[in-house]
Amino acid sequence: MERGTLEQISDGKIYDINDMVEAGTGGCNGCSACCHSVGDLVILTPFDVHTISTHQGQSFDELLDVSIELREKNKIFLPHLKMQGDKERCSFLNEEGRCSIHPARPNICRLFPLGRIYEKDSFKYFLQLGSCPKPKLSKVQVREWIDITDYDQNKALILAWHGFIKALTFRLKFVRDEQELGQINAYLLDTFYRIPLEEQQDFYTVFFKHLPEAKNHLGII
Repeated sequence: MERGTLEQISDGKIYDINDMVEAGTGGCNGCSACCHSVGDLVILTPFDVHTISTHQGQSFDELLDVSIELREKNKIFLPHLKMQGDKERCSFLNEEGRCSIHPARPNICRLFPLGRIYEKDSFKYFLQLGSCPKPKLSKVQVREWIDITDYDQNKALILAWHGFIKALTFRLKFVRDEQELGQINAYLLDTFYRIPLEEQQDFYTVFFKHLPEAKNHLGII
């Protein structure tokens, strides 16, 4: 489905983390419309998977095929939220239609109905008009709505991951060998989604330790 230009799908404003925006849903009142048929949209970052894995007490491989699944885009296989049943419900929705991992929900889920727009070495936010069925959204501070602990570290990781995947996408344009593509994707998952953390280790620290090693290994500048 065509999303249209930013002017067509938003209120025309760009928001920063401390701005107020009409995005508050008031707890959604049992609505889970935004948790259906979004398998292509909710791509999970390594931090998303780490957070969900910690919350569920399950490894990446235990989550695979049950709650998350690999999908391919531009020759890269990345984990996405898995949709289930005829209604394409998120696998983490409970019987009451509520998110069972709400404290550990992925970054993209935290944003909605906001979107993220990248500009140079940063990003800001925009409000997606008509994406939430609730007729009247309340004003809320972007920071409060996203509710991310260690926001600056999280933003740095998102930017680094966005740049890395963008560079890898360009690199893989020139790779035709299926075996090489398989090895690259296996390396990607092993390096960033199966990160073993020792006691007291911080995920951000370990991620940024692996990132330059991965760039060098994959020939990314």
